[in-house]
Amino acid sequence: MSRQPLGWYVRRLRRMSPTEIIWRTRDAGRRTAWAYQHVRPGQDAAIHLPLRKDLTFGTTLPPRTASAVPDDARKAVIETADAVLAGNLEVLGVERTDLRAPDWFRDPVTGRRSDPAQYVFKLNHRNEAAVGNIKQVWELSRHHHLTQLAAAWYLTHDDRYAERVADHLNDWWRSNPFLSGVHWASGIELGLRLISWTWIRRLLNDWPEITDLFEHNESALQQIYWHQRYLAAFRSHGSSANNHVIAEAAGQLVGACAFPWFTKSARWRADAAALLEKELDANTFPSGVNRELATDYHRFVSELGLYAALEADLAGHPLSPQTWALLTRTVDVAAAIVDTTLRPPRQGDDDEGMALVLDPPDISNWSAYLSLGAAVVGAAPWWPDSPPTATSVIVGSLVNAQQPDRPAERPDHFRDAGLTILRSRDTGREIWCRADAGPHGFLSIAAHAHSDALSLEVRVDGVDILADPGTYCYHGEEEWRDYFRSTIAHNTVEVAGTEQSTWGGPFLWLRGATGTVRRHDENSWDAEHDGYAPVTHRRTAVLDHGVLCVEDHLDAATDVRVAWHLGPEVSAELDGTTGRLEWSTGSAVVELPPGLSWTVHRGETDPILGWYSGRFGHKVPSATLLGSGRSEAPTPMVTRFRLST
Repeated sequence: MSRQPLGWYVRRLRRMSPTEIIWRTRDAGRRTAWAYQHVRPGQDAAIHLPLRKDLTFGTTLPPRTASAVPDDARKAVIETADAVLAGNLEVLGVERTDLRAPDWFRDPVTGRRSDPAQYVFKLNHRNEAAVGNIKQVWELSRHHHLTQLAAAWYLTHDDRYAERVADHLNDWWRSNPFLSGVHWASGIELGLRLISWTWIRRLLNDWPEITDLFEHNESALQQIYWHQRYLAAFRSHGSSANNHVIAEAAGQLVGACAFPWFTKSARWRADAAALLEKELDANTFPSGVNRELATDYHRFVSELGLYAALEADLAGHPLSPQTWALLTRTVDVAAAIVDTTLRPPRQGDDDEGMALVLDPPDISNWSAYLSLGAAVVGAAPWWPDSPPTATSVIVGSLVNAQQPDRPAERPDHFRDAGLTILRSRDTGREIWCRADAGPHGFLSIAAHAHSDALSLEVRVDGVDILADPGTYCYHGEEEWRDYFRSTIAHNTVEVAGTEQSTWGGPFLWLRGATGTVRRHDENSWDAEHDGYAPVTHRRTAVLDHGVLCVEDHLDAATDVRVAWHLGPEVSAELDGTTGRLEWSTGSAVVELPPGLSWTVHRGETDPILGWYSGRFGHKVPSATLLGSGRSEAPTPMVTRFRLST
């Protein structure tokens, strides 16, 4: 991805309110004014840190917590830490082998290296020619690999892990002085680092060298101070006040509570707490669903809120009961929407963002997230079981009370978010169906939305039968980014060759389809959306005795394409309008609308069609059944999936 064209900036500006433009103008002025504070690598910072007298770290883990971590979780932590010691770790789909002594500024995908000495506000981090794939560069500097090493030390007291943590932190701190280089370009990165540093300090509390690494280390003190100052000065505003502002506020709150070592710490803590409570409320539907309607960002924001709220409790400055109730609703939502294998829906963008990483991340399901939720707020009686992890045991040891007032039964419909889950067990297997009829996304740019109104996702005992395509990438491969968020990449209807929703560039939508649920019950769903106005697309889905019947209604005659994307484990043979689907544990028959011409596509690139991204940075071919032709109103297009054959 090259530097964004001028048109992108014009379109982006048009999505801002006058108030946001004023905020951003003030921020721009501050960025210019702060140039004199820029510290280059190797330069003496020459600042007087406004420290308080007491630099103790007061929130340590209870005795014998490490011994409560299950053996399998302990082994997994140590195995990952050993790989990191050897220099190996997969980072956003890329196998890194350079972690013994990483170059914090080099992108392993493009090989490009940004200038560590450049004043950050003169560096365009969106320009791949200058910085490489910025996601790859930033990810390692979230220091999740170091929290995993710190967790391994906590469980073993093997000093190799702590020493590597110290080496990397000291190197990073020396290499990234105030406002130098790409790691100061985004507040979300600073917030996440403060959370990582807090937990590194906590996990290594009994290591003899820990105070030399933090309390008695000028580089550490400077960095914690600089990170707090930056976050206090630069906030995500207006159309960007999504998960970014949550990470900024949560990180600052955690840092100010855990390291209350500066004369402004109390003010930073109070301001961050107020901002976090305000923005959590703004980012969350009353039902508890995150307003970005990108499922993994729901988890990310929920985790950020939980860790920040817990840290505030530990510091003796708890967040409000209303905020704790909101966070509890977010984890109840998570428990409600997973399938039998604890996999969540795959809606919208997913870049695998994590607030804290102690266990090896398992991106395929939410078991670890639910275990964390159970440890912090408690599991409602209807929650599915999830095994404890190192994280849930360690974090849970700091929790004093669980949250009351939980739903009596597992909910399956969240009207404000347009999210409905249909389930059937009448064939002896779980048939799970996620139906989407909500708003397009959050705020005026809906940054992490996909063009997926009225799309369906179907699994049989956890196997993707009708699959959401995933995300694959954010930067560097624009044609792939556009495909994975397009209408035709989702299990819905494309009308007259147009998109339901219109994008204006990366993370920028100019127009979004709005869905409305007309009716639903435990076996059926009826919804419509306005993305093709004046034509309305209405879809009904009925799940009964192993058969999913889908009817698509358009209120005008028009050219259409209907896509049914199969999971990567599913093979397809097509005979006219009948398809035979098979996977390792089952099979199905699909009866397709006879008025369309049906073809099978798999792993095609001209144009792109028939792909599945199981995780960020990965994509594999998968079969797509594509029906093309004309819909004649008022006759519906009817598809039947016989899933119990």
